[in-house]
Amino acid sequence: MHVVVVFETLWGNTEQVAREIAAGIGADRTDVVDAVSAPAELGADVDLLVVGGPTHAFSMSTASTREAARQQGAVHIPSRGIREWIEAHSSAERAVLVATFDTRVTTPRLPGSAAKKAMKRLVALGFRPSAKPETFGVHGYSGPVTAGELERARRWGEELAAKIPTT
Repeated sequence: MHVVVVFETLWGNTEQVAREIAAGIGADRTDVVDAVSAPAELGADVDLLVVGGPTHAFSMSTASTREAARQQGAVHIPSRGIREWIEAHSSAERAVLVATFDTRVTTPRLPGSAAKKAMKRLVALGFRPSAKPETFGVHGYSGPVTAGELERARRWGEELAAKIPTT
């Protein structure tokens, strides 16, 4: 089994969640890579793609929402996020399983989901959903991740791994 986890992070919270998901799947069979460094095409050996990013303005981040985060003090501003990474992807040659997640502030509870938007776009490219999009809570924009969410991310990773068919 080979899994690729692609993430976007500005404050480090989404990366923490991505790494816990990967640990739940099994770190020895999972590549964790940020959207800037992620490959343009997935290898033929990839069984599951997991994509995650922060929810900005009710969806996946854009260059302008990343700039707004920089103005609020974020120090890690990627040159491209999951939105651009997905847009650069061509249609899948085979129906690879996909799961998506996002991080979002817990208070105030705001509408929208980067994970749902990412899933919709990935399915349109031919990926096959493995799970419903998942949201992990963060205190404020800069974090930290809400108590218990990293443990829940690891459990979600275990659940995702259990859904991958063995050959």
